[in-house]
Amino acid sequence: MKSLLARGSELASSKEQLKILTEVSEKLALPSFSDKLKEVGLYPMLPTGVNILQVNLGKLCNQTCRHCHVDAGPDRKEIMNKETMQECLVALATPGVNTLDITGGAPEMNPNFRWFVEEASKLGKKIMIRCNLTILLAGEKYKDLPEFFAKHRLEVVSSLPYFQKRRTDSQRGEGVFDRSIEALRKLNSIGYGVPGSGLVLNLVYNPVGAFLTGGQSTLENDFKKELKQAHGVQFNSLFAITNMPISRFLESLLESGNIDAYLEKLVTSFNPVAATSVMCRNTLSVGWDGSLFDCDFNQMLDMRIEGKAGKISEFNKSVLDSREILLHQHCYGCTAGSGSSCGGSIA
Repeated sequence: MKSLLARGSELASSKEQLKILTEVSEKLALPSFSDKLKEVGLYPMLPTGVNILQVNLGKLCNQTCRHCHVDAGPDRKEIMNKETMQECLVALATPGVNTLDITGGAPEMNPNFRWFVEEASKLGKKIMIRCNLTILLAGEKYKDLPEFFAKHRLEVVSSLPYFQKRRTDSQRGEGVFDRSIEALRKLNSIGYGVPGSGLVLNLVYNPVGAFLTGGQSTLENDFKKELKQAHGVQFNSLFAITNMPISRFLESLLESGNIDAYLEKLVTSFNPVAATSVMCRNTLSVGWDGSLFDCDFNQMLDMRIEGKAGKISEFNKSVLDSREILLHQHCYGCTAGSGSSCGGSIA
């Protein structure tokens, strides 16, 4: 199949992805996500209030992972500038906005990353950094990042697809597992993930194939046991996140012929309890150019919040708290089984 990203602009690619999801759903006679919410009395989907600001500092990354819904990589040029970061800081200072969730790409590769963290720290809000681990070993420029994270008490959230080398490398690239273990040991050495240190280190699990995550608590126990015994690595919590049928994972589903079965699995596994607590209800996603989205996945599909308060420079919490959240078939990924969010299972 011709690559979705090779079909023209990224916007055209986004429209193409939404079209594919619609066509597959119609072929299989699957209900729209909006109709499913109507059945359980949750439509329209409304915010419970914006208290997490998730900021994408850019799509530049030192890795090119198979499951990446951001399509991040070393050749991406999209980078948030300092002016937009300053606008994010103004929004973060708003009462009720309690957490800054920094993501990318590899957000540490943004030239103003450290300045942004330092300024955000002055506001006294919780700060999370989604770190791919291997960036900590990417040269002299990044080797002191663990100490920088600790200085500003950042909560580190890092992807590790599995506790075995083969499965991790098949998803994230040859040698990534070994480098990730080395990076985790560096974080452990300064207290991250160590009980009583106050330095939080959480791992993220994504399934390698076209299936849902297992039970998060069971997976966490397995990860802790295996990583401790085999590598001496400790961490606090494991977040089990469902792979969204968009971007690179959508391409993989199409190429493997699994798109029909996977989308049907997501729909038939719909959990109304999970639907009440999806992350778009309390989280606002900020794109590298300052555009606002209901979630990180909508951002990658260019499903922008339109109208007043549609840019971070126009941030208005009362307006955003009363908006109607944009929905499409990919939203089933957050409501299948135990549910899925940037913080793992939700039901």
